Amino acid sequence: MGKIYYMMGKSSSGKDTLYKEVLKALPKLKTLVLYTTRPIREGEQEGIEYHFVTDEELERFEKAGKIIEERTYDTVYGAWKYATIEDGQINLAAYDYLVIGTLESYAGMKKCYGAENLVPIYIEVEDGERLSRALSRERQQEQPKYEEMCRRFLADQKDFSEENLEEAGIVRRYYNDDKVQCLEKIIGEIQNGKF
Repeated sequence: MGKIYYMMGKSSSGKDTLYKEVLKALPKLKTLVLYTTRPIREGEQEGIEYHFVTDEELERFEKAGKIIEERTYDTVYGAWKYATIEDGQINLAAYDYLVIGTLESYAGMKKCYGAENLVPIYIEVEDGERLSRALSRERQQEQPKYEEMCRRFLADQKDFSEENLEEAGIVRRYYNDDKVQCLEKIIGEIQNGKF
């Protein structure tokens, strides 16, 4: 039976970069693309970071009983939905997967596929460093959205509280203060099955 290695962390913790690097190092891992109604960001591609869909398309998935978990974030630009859809992407009988998401989506996946098949990889970075990274990333956008950046930063403090991490059974943490060391640790533990 395959495993779903589920990478998560607060915004600007470096999880997207680590995710891409782990996939490069371990190309046998399959991926899962989540769905969102938020607008596509500069540099993103449909079907790579997310499937970018409308509210109506998500409603069709819901009516068909295909939604594993769904979250709505009230942003400064309106409500953005994110969802994990049972659309045939996961085949645990044949493959291992690397997935990136939130603590909430991890809980939904664990409920659907079983705790024994999910391996949480929680990425952590000191909050001041996260804020600095977020600001730097936002400044590179053609139209920076500083208000939304701040909302995400504050929301993550609540979403990834120690209480919520404990409730989700997140024990192991990967500190991303040194990307190379953090990456080596994650790759090594996946290769050696040290979970």
